[in-house]
Amino acid sequence: MSLGSGPDGKRRRRKVSGRSRAEVKEKLQPLHAEMREGVRSSASYTVKDAVDDWIAQGLAGLSAKTISTNREVLAPLTALIGAVKLRELPAAHVRAALGKLAATRSTRTVQIAHNGLARAIRYAEADDLVGRNVAALVTAPKGQEGRPSRSLTLAQARALIEASESSRLHAYIVLCVLTGCRTEEARALRWDHVELEGDPDGAAALWRCGGRCARTGT
Repeated sequence: MSLGSGPDGKRRRRKVSGRSRAEVKEKLQPLHAEMREGVRSSASYTVKDAVDDWIAQGLAGLSAKTISTNREVLAPLTALIGAVKLRELPAAHVRAALGKLAATRSTRTVQIAHNGLARAIRYAEADDLVGRNVAALVTAPKGQEGRPSRSLTLAQARALIEASESSRLHAYIVLCVLTGCRTEEARALRWDHVELEGDPDGAAALWRCGGRCARTGT
């Protein structure tokens, strides 16, 4: 069955075989259905191929950290279903694989893995390599409890600011608490980066908001 020409101009063909004419005809039916829908799926294109293509091309322009995170989170998932042909991947396989991840990983990790898989299949879908995105039909299960939050409460933030008033690190601590900037970012600041004139009323308002600013980032 001809699938038209590829990017190199060569004709692309799909072949099926069977023990009888009826069996061959039955196998050709889904191929004709794909043709009507404009899908040009490959019999050898796997879930892992789709994930690898998405990471290599679909995330172009994003930070190395983002790309690395997606690769690491999706690795356990592709280890479970990566060898499955993409066009033959059922939603039940995706649901079962996510369930296995949820048994040992946090809810957030499972969600990232599910989202990454859905985006990878959507990327393949845009290239007509698959007819539908089965990962989008599945709801990610709840995973294990993540690490408890180490954020300061409002009372703790106020107590920290008050306790540091006599310390030479007071300005550094106030800046970190009220703006939420990273400590390594705050350590790089110098006094010539600070506008000392400023707006006294605005500064007073900022001080009065106390820990609320630390919590909301305002």
